[in-house]
Amino acid sequence: MAVPAPGGPEGIETMADDASHHVTESDAFTLQLERDPALRATVVAVAVFDRAPDWDRLVDRIDRATRLAPSFREKLVSSPLRLAPPRFVPDPDFDLSWHLRRTRLPEGGGHAELLDLARTALMDAFDHDRPLWEFTLVEGLPDGRAALVLKVHHALTDGIGGVQIAAHVVDLDRDGTDMGPLPPVPEIRSAWPFEAVAEALGYDLRRAVEAGQQALRAAPGAAIDAVRHPIGTTGRALEDIRSVLRMVRPVTDTQSPIMRDRKLVRHFETMDVSLAHLRAAAAAAGGTINDGFVAGIAGGMRLYHQQHCACVSQLRVTMPISVRTEGDEIGGNHVTLVRFELPVGITDPGHRIRAVHEICQAQRHEAAIDHTEAIAGVLNLLPVGVTGGMLRHVDLLASNVPGFDLQVFVAGAELEAFYPFGATLGSAANITLMSYRGTCHIGVDTDGGAVPDPDVFIASLRAGFDEVLSLAADPGPT
Repeated sequence: MAVPAPGGPEGIETMADDASHHVTESDAFTLQLERDPALRATVVAVAVFDRAPDWDRLVDRIDRATRLAPSFREKLVSSPLRLAPPRFVPDPDFDLSWHLRRTRLPEGGGHAELLDLARTALMDAFDHDRPLWEFTLVEGLPDGRAALVLKVHHALTDGIGGVQIAAHVVDLDRDGTDMGPLPPVPEIRSAWPFEAVAEALGYDLRRAVEAGQQALRAAPGAAIDAVRHPIGTTGRALEDIRSVLRMVRPVTDTQSPIMRDRKLVRHFETMDVSLAHLRAAAAAAGGTINDGFVAGIAGGMRLYHQQHCACVSQLRVTMPISVRTEGDEIGGNHVTLVRFELPVGITDPGHRIRAVHEICQAQRHEAAIDHTEAIAGVLNLLPVGVTGGMLRHVDLLASNVPGFDLQVFVAGAELEAFYPFGATLGSAANITLMSYRGTCHIGVDTDGGAVPDPDVFIASLRAGFDEVLSLAADPGPT
């Protein structure tokens, strides 16, 4: 990105033309929600290694990654009078040692203590006067193992973007590869008076011009279609409207009869599932890995409600769908959220997978996905109490992120497992899968009010996945 001139008309023009550092309307929506601490969009992941990474090499690799993904050296600032979404600006006081830390578990500490440290990190709010990320190397795990607790705000990156950034940190062997000199530090310049107002107005002008240009480009084709196929054109327009209404329809009830309370307490659990077995089980019922994953969750939720003598046929679930394109820079948040009713009352796992497949296919083809930014812009105008109230009526969040297929190392340490923990965003639980070397590592983040018995919850979830995996024939070597 070219550095704008420090002041004068040229500076205004350059800043007005540069909207690359503004967050999307969707991210602005999640940032606004954070006025309610229960709705923070903080993501935590726990990477487990066979030994402690070499500290100096780790610092060098993280330093390099922050230069390749500059938003990790930038902080968010609000636009005056909310004329535009918040934007990233270079942090003149950026201090890598503040963001990259190291600690040690107490003597005898293990997996449970590691997860407790990670959940504490998730519950702790970010300092918005600094870049929104913190990495902590945790030593002292049994058998000489170590872990890296990664805490990142969702505005910095989604799951796929995180894997892209990680590709600049990992090696394919213990010795590593000489990456050459560090890239330059992003340049920082002095702001001139009223620049923020001029920049926000320039951003709005650019968005208006782009919208007008898109409309002009689409108008001839739309007009021809309307003349040639008037009924079809009208039908598509009506379906777009219906799709948008489905996406934004207000929800005023929680479908689970037991997971209704909400607190600021969180609990972390983990589970592992063979990727080959999950793929084979899903394929046996005509589904995808994601269908098998969601069907396993559905089975687990049926069993969890049965443990509480509660009958439920469906739950309200939110899932992210990637809208990332090849032209997008590494990192960044390029997902949109879809909301649907998950059938949890189907006892037969094959029938459940097929039902989930139909639902997920329909969600991926929702016309409203093309309009999510505009929808988020409208939602940003609503009071947080209104939108937050709707989010609290979502029962579950679920996400599936493909990770590395190959064995990778970080600063001489072999990565053994990677557990992601997504934000609950007002729901009862977030269940996220990250695959690595043939294993689906699943992180479960539960709200302590909605799920006061996380041990029962995770046992039910494991049993639900066992139902799905029972469909798999021998998948062969993993």
